[in-house]
Amino acid sequence: GNGIGAEGAGFLAGVIAECKPLAHLDLSGNDILAEGAGKLAEKLADCEALAYLRLSDNKMGDAGAALVAGVLGECMTLAHLDLSGNQISTEGAGQVVAVLGACKALTHLDLSRNAFPADEAARLVEGGHLSGCVIVA
Repeated sequence: GNGIGAEGAGFLAGVIAECKPLAHLDLSGNDILAEGAGKLAEKLADCEALAYLRLSDNKMGDAGAALVAGVLGECMTLAHLDLSGNQISTEGAGQVVAVLGACKALTHLDLSRNAFPADEAARLVEGGHLSGCVIVA
């Protein structure tokens, strides 16, 4: 990561919105927190070709996970989502999994190294109707 933080994530969000063909976005390890996740989430749907999104190790917590989850249904080409190491609890993971059924292209979801046990991740996934998706918890 580059340590861009929430402020840097906000700046990048403006640039991302103008980059329609963006297919791969890796902002791992940048401490963007919930605030930065929200700023990015506002613009993610504008990335019509986004297939790979890695937001691991950003300390976004449940609030940031909920903000990202709120736009995932609009990311129709998203195949790989990595939210590992973000201090997400069972509640936050549940919010993410609840909307993933709308992500028809999703083949990989990483929720590992978060604040819930692996058996709870399996229960969430079972309720999320994610057939054909590899889940890392």
